[in-house]
Amino acid sequence: MTGRTVRAEQVSATRELILAAAERLFAERGVNAVSNRQVSEAAGQGNNTAVGYHFGTKADLVRAIVRKHAGPIERIRARLLAEVGDSTDVRDWVDCLVRPVPEHLGTLDGPTWYARFCAQIMTDPVLHEILVEESLASPSLRRIIDGLTSCLPDLPPEIRAERSEMVRHLIVQMPAERERALAENRPTPRPNWDDAATGLADAIVGLWLAPLASRS
Repeated sequence: MTGRTVRAEQVSATRELILAAAERLFAERGVNAVSNRQVSEAAGQGNNTAVGYHFGTKADLVRAIVRKHAGPIERIRARLLAEVGDSTDVRDWVDCLVRPVPEHLGTLDGPTWYARFCAQIMTDPVLHEILVEESLASPSLRRIIDGLTSCLPDLPPEIRAERSEMVRHLIVQMPAERERALAENRPTPRPNWDDAATGLADAIVGLWLAPLASRS
């Protein structure tokens, strides 16, 4: 093994330690409450500039954490999308939308932090845009949104926008709440991530298909 290869492996290992430490601290405390120095210390790095050296700004670090999980989530999403084909059933498209993150979390060794990390990111106007931008870079996600939209042709645009916002909050916050309960050894309504995704999809289907009150 050459010296260059050893160095590359050391850099990769250091980056992974920093990403794991940052994800945990950001999930627990919020991004703005955690300094690069604290992340470096939690990652076991004696050099307090390690975060800046390896990732640049805090926004760059957040983006790197999102991309760390994006690959496996995208593979799950693509598989689900292939299974539904050209379905006209709202439930099929909601499953494609809801299940990828819970399924991904179910494959990780506990405790996990990513759901709470995403919930924290969504509260920051600037960092929120990073999460949205990275998500919409997924061709399969855009296809899922189009498929769901095509199943709801009679929904007025303003109601569609309102319910989209509700759905976004549910998709982000409910996995975060379950993840937090698991980390704290508290009981959860559903026994596993797959069942939790089913319950969340049930609620979201009901939300999309809820009748409209007559408007004057």
